[in-house]
Amino acid sequence: MTDTPQRTRPLRVLAAMSGGVDSAVAAARAAEAGHDVTGVHLALSANPQSFRTGARGCCTIEDSRDARRAADVIGIPFYVWDLADRFREDVVEDFVAEYEAGRTPNPCLRCNEKIKFAALLDKALALGFDAVCTGHYAKIVTLPDGSRELHRASDMAKDQSYVLGVLDERQLAHALFPLGDTLTTKDEIRAEAERRGLAVAKKPDSHDICFIADGDTQGFLAKRLGKAEGDIVDESGTKVGTHEGAYGFTIGQRKGLRIGHPAADGKPRYVLDISPVDNTVTVGPAAALDVTGLTAIKPRWCGTAPAAPGVYTAQLRAHGGETEVSAELVGGELHVTFTEPVRGVAPGQAIVLYDDTRVVGSATIASTVRRQPVTSTS
Repeated sequence: MTDTPQRTRPLRVLAAMSGGVDSAVAAARAAEAGHDVTGVHLALSANPQSFRTGARGCCTIEDSRDARRAADVIGIPFYVWDLADRFREDVVEDFVAEYEAGRTPNPCLRCNEKIKFAALLDKALALGFDAVCTGHYAKIVTLPDGSRELHRASDMAKDQSYVLGVLDERQLAHALFPLGDTLTTKDEIRAEAERRGLAVAKKPDSHDICFIADGDTQGFLAKRLGKAEGDIVDESGTKVGTHEGAYGFTIGQRKGLRIGHPAADGKPRYVLDISPVDNTVTVGPAAALDVTGLTAIKPRWCGTAPAAPGVYTAQLRAHGGETEVSAELVGGELHVTFTEPVRGVAPGQAIVLYDDTRVVGSATIASTVRRQPVTSTS
């Protein structure tokens, strides 16, 4: 039985309303299904005007007003909860620290784990709510024994299960995703919002990172961490350029390297390694990015942890494709081997494992195994 919001009894549901069209339609569907719904907008910035404007994020004063108007149309109570301090500590500061350490984090996963399904859910349960509802495109399947599984959305083009792979069994037991079974285009979701009289029907989707107002991640990090000039070297350790902070690069990056002279073979070069210890960035050919395996830490399971090695598909970024892997849990670490080499895998990213459409769990990539090891010793 899938969990479109239909249960044997009405639930007390807290609907997280970002001010966008998806969360508004999700709240409306939950209310229409007979649940007792209350809307809440999360104020995630101590100064909301410093976050995104022009309907590009979920943290602005404009967004809170849009969410309130949607709640009024749906006919549900509405509140604004201030989680700015928790968001700053668990998401923004974590984001900066990860980049400073040479890793590439995903703040959306951290927000889902620490804010929407930890801080928000804990508060909701303390107030007597049964579930938290969001506008994510993912699906929950309830098994005959009452346990629940997280699955990809019915429409793979809109699937957002990757950023929900951090949810554990307890959190899934209190989650509601009314859009997960939707086999429609985004235009049809907007048309539904318009039929319901929701003014956010034509509001643009949010993009990029909500707490970086202009979308300039490197500039944001430079303001927080300061400029720190260092060398860009090739695989042999030869200096080929300079940079203003190793934190401004990610594994697999090609653009913005500002290398003074071309490679000997005339082909593009990519970031292969980032060393925060000596502030060095190593670049080389695309083939050197091929990864055959990885070790990931801090696994989180959407149910029972795998008891034995298994074959799964894995997703390595929010908008990436699937790749076949063998995975085994060894002493609390996830050891993964790729059936075919993949590129652009960076420490700090999340790997999410799937068994067909079921989300098995996720872990944070700590190290990778390259087909051609990076040999630079700058």
